[in-house]
Amino acid sequence: MESVEFSRYLSMLTLSVHVVFATVGVGVPLFIMVAHWLGLKRNDDHYLLMAKRWARGYVISVAVGVVTGTAIALQLALLWPRFMEFAGQLVALPLFMETFAFFFEAIFLGIYLYTWDRFKNPKHHFYLLAPVLIGGAMSALFITSVNAFMNTPQGFAVLNGELTNISPLLAMFNPAMPTKVAHVLTSAYMTAGFILASIAAFHLVKGNRHEYHRKGLALTMKIAFVFTIATALVGDLSGKFLAEYQPEKLAAAEWHFETEGEAPLVLFGVLTETNEVKYAIKIPYALSFLVHNNFTGEVTGLNDIPEEYHPPYIIHYFFDIMVSIGIGLMLLSLVYVIGLKFNWSIIRSKVFRWGLVASGPLAMIAIEAGWWFTELGRQPWIMRGYMTTAEGATTSPYVWAMFIAFAVLYFILMVGTVVVLTRMFRKNPVENEIEKMREKGSVAV
Repeated sequence: MESVEFSRYLSMLTLSVHVVFATVGVGVPLFIMVAHWLGLKRNDDHYLLMAKRWARGYVISVAVGVVTGTAIALQLALLWPRFMEFAGQLVALPLFMETFAFFFEAIFLGIYLYTWDRFKNPKHHFYLLAPVLIGGAMSALFITSVNAFMNTPQGFAVLNGELTNISPLLAMFNPAMPTKVAHVLTSAYMTAGFILASIAAFHLVKGNRHEYHRKGLALTMKIAFVFTIATALVGDLSGKFLAEYQPEKLAAAEWHFETEGEAPLVLFGVLTETNEVKYAIKIPYALSFLVHNNFTGEVTGLNDIPEEYHPPYIIHYFFDIMVSIGIGLMLLSLVYVIGLKFNWSIIRSKVFRWGLVASGPLAMIAIEAGWWFTELGRQPWIMRGYMTTAEGATTSPYVWAMFIAFAVLYFILMVGTVVVLTRMFRKNPVENEIEKMREKGSVAV
């Protein structure tokens, strides 16, 4: 059991680190593309410089994301050998396609970075961003489909403990895939928007009133607001999916023990040893409505599910963190967008801008909480209905050493990334780069 627990801890650590770079890797290309398009359309140096600077930072995150992504693939084989032996034929296709999608993205990103002044028609340079955006999205699709398969496995039959009638495509396009992929993409675009907005807001708070930062903040907050709504809508669909395919996960997330109609939505609170919910905010009928679109729909409770299949009840807190931050960011961006339109002074206040600075870190915390909710909520299964986590794990007694080694590696990567990005942009302030662009007499540089 020690090897099982350390395998879980190491997988959790790797995923928690990788999701930071994966979210940036999926989300930022959209903002680079929009900024570049606006720069060309409006002949505006500021937007073109945004695209250029964001692309520089983006390539660093991609490079580090390769390391953490490779670690995930490596750990699937090392930490979960029985799972890979059992289901490797089914997940090999999306794992390979994810690698192909990454190379597709990386090739065009490299060309984009080093050809700013090589095209007679600047639009041709802009078109290079399309495969970068598509490659990032497809990479997310393929790797998320593996996770979705682990939640709703299909595309095979089991005969004498062996898989037969294997269909990798059917396995990849499993019932969980549409909502999971949609949630990953919308939340990545939302989070990337708030991260970029928080950087622009930080410069404004510190007294740098350059037009570049004001335009950057307005652009990123508008797009982020759109994707807060999209993420909420997809989240609603995800709740309906859980009610049908993983009722134990939904029930654990809501501390819902009795199967009943008119089920309330439980927010926050404390769970006693006798499974009594105290100090919670309960919204009557809300859970039934979210699941069934009516106030009397029956929601399965944990008491009707064998206890050995209950996920850890702690996922309730991760779910609350994710939803609370998401709602808060939606309201923050809504106020900003309306305030920008009607020229409200509040959005230029220092207090509000500090809220904008906090939006990036908060969005990333929500992403982390969401993944912890997703992965812990699948327990005790590594492949739901077919293999438990304990059955799929390695029996090696040295997983603790791997955990320490990878923890040190991730610490170096995280610190190194912060140092490199900080030095990169401090040595090339916006004002200097704008001046150099205008000295050359062309915006397309």
